Amino acid sequence: MSPVCPCCPDHKGEEPAIPLTPGDVRLAPAQELWSTERDKPVKLRMETSGLGSEPPMTVHQMFMATVQKYGDCPALRYKKDETWVTLTYKEYYQQARAAAKSFLKLGLERFHGVGVLGFNSPEWFIADVGCILAGGLATGIYTTNSPEACQYVADNCEANVLVVENNKQLIKILQGIWCPRRAGGSVKEGQCSKGKGPGKVRQMRTPTVTLPEGVTVRDQLPHLKAIVQYKGELEQKLPNIYTWAEFMKLGESVPNSELDAVIDSQKANDCCTLIYTSGTTGNPKGVMLSHDNITWTANAAGLTVGLKMAEETLVSYLPLSHVAAQVQDMWICMRFAGITNFAEPDALKGSLANTLKEVRPTSFLGVPRVWEKMQEAMKSAGAKSSVTKKKIGDWAKGIGLQASYNAMNGDSSVPWGFTLANALVFKNVRKALGLDRCTACFTGAAPITKDTLEYFMSLYIPVFELYGMSESTGPHSISWAEGYRITSCGKVMTGCKTKLDKPDPDGNGEICFWGRHVFMGYLNMPDKTEEALDADGWLHSGDLGKHDKDNFLYITGRIKELIITAGGENVPPVPIEDALKEEVSIISNVMLIGDKKKFLSMLLTLKCNVDDNGDPTDELTPLAVEYCQQHGVIASKVSEIINKKEPAIYKAIQEGIDRINNKATSNAQRVQKWTILPQDFSISGGELGPTMKLKRPVVSKMYQDEINKFYEE
Repeated sequence: MSPVCPCCPDHKGEEPAIPLTPGDVRLAPAQELWSTERDKPVKLRMETSGLGSEPPMTVHQMFMATVQKYGDCPALRYKKDETWVTLTYKEYYQQARAAAKSFLKLGLERFHGVGVLGFNSPEWFIADVGCILAGGLATGIYTTNSPEACQYVADNCEANVLVVENNKQLIKILQGIWCPRRAGGSVKEGQCSKGKGPGKVRQMRTPTVTLPEGVTVRDQLPHLKAIVQYKGELEQKLPNIYTWAEFMKLGESVPNSELDAVIDSQKANDCCTLIYTSGTTGNPKGVMLSHDNITWTANAAGLTVGLKMAEETLVSYLPLSHVAAQVQDMWICMRFAGITNFAEPDALKGSLANTLKEVRPTSFLGVPRVWEKMQEAMKSAGAKSSVTKKKIGDWAKGIGLQASYNAMNGDSSVPWGFTLANALVFKNVRKALGLDRCTACFTGAAPITKDTLEYFMSLYIPVFELYGMSESTGPHSISWAEGYRITSCGKVMTGCKTKLDKPDPDGNGEICFWGRHVFMGYLNMPDKTEEALDADGWLHSGDLGKHDKDNFLYITGRIKELIITAGGENVPPVPIEDALKEEVSIISNVMLIGDKKKFLSMLLTLKCNVDDNGDPTDELTPLAVEYCQQHGVIASKVSEIINKKEPAIYKAIQEGIDRINNKATSNAQRVQKWTILPQDFSISGGELGPTMKLKRPVVSKMYQDEINKFYEE
C-alpha cells in the first residue's frame, strides 16, 4: 500500500474538523448481534486475529483517512457538455459536508432516511455520503420503481428528504405522495391513467402534478420535509422543492461545530445505510447496514483481490440502489482512493461501450446480461467478417481458451501460437471493448452460463464470479486471478466464514455466512430478521451450494426457487434453463415451470433488439436472424416465427430440449411441453429485476394462461 499519493507526494492532508483517526474505535454498547430498530446498535462479529480483528471505523473515519493522504487525487469524474470534469477527494469531501449541513438545515433527524432516486452521478454520491455524515440513513431507490413502490420505501425509512434526478422522477414521487382517488377527489381526464383500484396510479400522461389547495406533500409521507432535484431546472415550483444548487447553499449558515458534533457522535456499530431488496415476493425489506458493515467490507474485499491505493479506475453504471454497485463504486473506491467515472444515463441502451473505451477502467463489474449482450454483439460483428478473419478468429479462440484454462489451473505455460494470437486478436478485442487496462472483470447478482464464461475465456478475458447478498453488504465469496474455477463463485472473502447447513449426500447444503459483513437486521421486521439470522448469528442465504476439494464454492440452486413436482422430486431450475440457452442460441430467456405439477414445462423468449427505452421489440437480433437462415428460414421478427409456428425453428428448439432431457438424472427432470412468448423479458415489463434477475413469481402470474394450457388434460 503506497504511503503517499503519486499525484501529490508532498500532500500531508489537512487536519480534519474533528481529530479522528482510523485507530479511534467508536462503539456503542450492544449485547445482541441483530437489531430491527433504526437507532439500536449491534454487537460486531469481531475475531481475535486476522482481518476480522481490524479496528472498526465509521464512514467518516474511512473517508478522512483517504482525504488526508490522497486529497488531491481524482475521486469522481463525469461528463458535462462532452467534456470530462473531475472532483478530487478533497472537493468530494467538502461537497459531502456541504450537503450534510443542508440536510441538517432542512431538518434531517437522526436515523431518518434520505431517499435518492436517479441515475448514478456525483450528486448521488454526495447526497448519500452527506446524509450519513448528517446522521441519517442513506437509502437508494430504484429508478424503475413505480410511484407506489417509491412511496413504500420513503414511508418505511421515514424519509425526511428525497433527492430525485429529474422531472420524470419528481412526478413519480408526487404521484406516490398524492393521488386524487386517494384524496377523495376526482381524476381529471389525462391526469392519472391505468389506475387499478382506489389510489393506485400507474403513470402520468401529463408532465406536471398540481396539488389541490389544502393538500400537502405530508399527507401521505408525514415525515417528508423536502424534495431536491439534482438535474435540470424545476418545471413547476412547489413548496419545499429545491434545485441542487439551491439545496447546496441552504446549509451555509450551519456552523461546522454543529455538523462535527453529529459526526463525532456516530458509532461504528450504528446503522447508516438501508439497501432495499427488490421485493419479488412481497414488499421490499430494508436491509440495515452499519458503518462497520460498509467500512470493513470495503477494506476486506479490496485486500482480498489485491487492490492498490490510488491506482484503481472504474465505470459506474449499475443501479446504486443495488448493493453490488454501491459497495464497488462508492465504498471500495473511497477506501482505496480510486476514481469513479460516471457513465451516461443510457449506458445499458448502448452508450456504455463508448464510455468504457474513453475511461479504460482497471476493473469492470457486469451483471450476466451485460456480458451476454457483449457476447452477442461480438458474435454479430464476427459473423460479418471475411472468411480469412473468421478462420484467424476461430484459431485464436481455441488458443485463448486453452491458455485461460491453464491459468485457471495454476499453469503459467501457454499453448504454441499464443503470442501471435494475442497480437492479432486478444489485444485488439480488449482495446475495442475498452478493457485493455482491465486487470479484473467480474460478474455477479445473478447466475451466468458456462457458455458465456468460456466465450470470454477464449478471448483471454477471464470473467470472475462474485457471490453475496444485500444482507452480507455485497460480497461473500470472490473469484480473482489467483483463485478461480469456471462456474464457481470463488472462495470466501478473507475474514469471513461459510457453513453449509443440513448437507445432502452430495454435499449440497444451505449456504450460511459469518463475518463483519453480515447485516444488522431488516428495518421494523423482527420476524423476517429471525428467519434470516439463526440463534448463533449465522446468516442463512436461502441458496444451496457445495464446496470442491479446494474449497471453491458452487451455487447449485435456491431453496425458494426449487421446483417440487407433484411426485415430490426437487428440481433446481437454473441448470436446466442455462443448458437450453447453451444448446439453442436463438433463445434469450427461459423459465422452468412445474411446481406441484405432474411434469416440467418451459416458457421461452427469443433474442430481439430493444428500442431507445430499452424495451424489447418484435425484431430479431442479427444473430437470431442468422440462426434462422442457418435453418433455412427467412424471418426478421419474433411474431413471424410464432405466427407460422416455423417448423424448422420449433424443431431445432425441440431437439435442444431432447438433448437436455437425455442428460436428465430422472424422468421427473425431463421437460415435456414448452411455448415461445411473443415478447422478451425486460426490467420495464416487470419480468426482470433491476440487475436483470428473473422474477419468477411475477412471470408466473403474468403468463398464468399459458402455464394453464400446459396442464389442461
